[in-house]
Amino acid sequence: MDPEKPEPQLRKRRAWLLWVALICLAGVAVYLISPRVTEGQAQAKKEKAASASTAATRGVPVIAATAQKGNMPVYLNGLGSVTAFNKVTVRTRVDGQLIKVAFQEGQFVKEGDLLAEIDPRPFEVQLEQAEGQMARDEAQLRNARTDLERYRVLFAQDSIPKQQLDTQASTVRQYEGNIKSDQAQIDTAKLQLFYSRITAPITGRIGLRLVDQGNMVHASDQNGLAVITQLQPIAVIFSIPADSLSQVTSKMRAGQKLPVYGYDRDLKKRLATGTLLTIDNQIDQSTGTLRFKGVFENKDLSLFPNQFVNARLLVDTKIGTTIIPTAAIQRSPQSAFVYVVKPDSTVEVRDIVTNLTEGDEASVDSGLNPGDVVVIDGIDKLQQGTKVTVRMAGPIPRG
Repeated sequence: MDPEKPEPQLRKRRAWLLWVALICLAGVAVYLISPRVTEGQAQAKKEKAASASTAATRGVPVIAATAQKGNMPVYLNGLGSVTAFNKVTVRTRVDGQLIKVAFQEGQFVKEGDLLAEIDPRPFEVQLEQAEGQMARDEAQLRNARTDLERYRVLFAQDSIPKQQLDTQASTVRQYEGNIKSDQAQIDTAKLQLFYSRITAPITGRIGLRLVDQGNMVHASDQNGLAVITQLQPIAVIFSIPADSLSQVTSKMRAGQKLPVYGYDRDLKKRLATGTLLTIDNQIDQSTGTLRFKGVFENKDLSLFPNQFVNARLLVDTKIGTTIIPTAAIQRSPQSAFVYVVKPDSTVEVRDIVTNLTEGDEASVDSGLNPGDVVVIDGIDKLQQGTKVTVRMAGPIPRG
């Protein structure tokens, strides 16, 4: 028998035993691992279920506010422009050389303050000439009056004819006329001398200088020397729809002074507070609006001529109404509604009626009571009966 023949059989037996051993080891591994995987999946399912249960118990997070009882102002809003009550272009009334400028650009001046001075010497010379002419005519008048008295005595003695006496009387009257003309010349010279000192005609703020010192100025100059604008008080002219006219006129007939508030372009900052002064006498048919004029003291100079402002005219106040944030109001094709948080932390859809909105607040006529809690944020996740977790918002600042 060949000793090398059993070798292949021995190798086959060893390979078969090796495969059996590997299969056994794999089975043991599957047996050991399978229970743990199943246990981990079960634990994950339990945690997920617990999380869902906790979320359902906790509810949808929302921000809410409490409906309050208060007073709601009723305003009429209009775009307006600040207008000065008085604006004067300072001009010279005589011709001459500008020898002095007594103001600073942008300076506040009072009525009567010296602004500029024109060379007065030509007018002083004219005054002296007029006074000299008057002195000569006065001397002639005195002499003519003396002669007239002599002629009266001689005429009484029948020494001269009546015609000579009448002629002398006419000469006296002629000289008296000359005296009046001379006085007028003196007054004219004094007036021109007075006009050589240019003073402020009104109280206000002076603008940029238009003529420099040393220039010749004339009464016919169009630009003038400077412009003075009155800033205190100042007016705001704004337009209101004509449909609101009756609301305003009824208050004015009753003698009420209606407040007017001036706001910036964004309607966020109040610039000034004034009162309604008057209403224009006709409606602008192209826009259907009416012009109103308010007066403001403008002590802090917050209003400036030609500045655009938003004017708000207070015409009424709703007393004891229910007020909620406008963010709480939702609208459907049928009505406006809000989500009201009930004591069990679920929400209820409630229809409301509102017709007045002021800034971030709205007045509710029906459907809500003071003290009701309404949702103002997180509304998109809600429906009737949804469980919520509420965080209360702070009070809305009221301007």
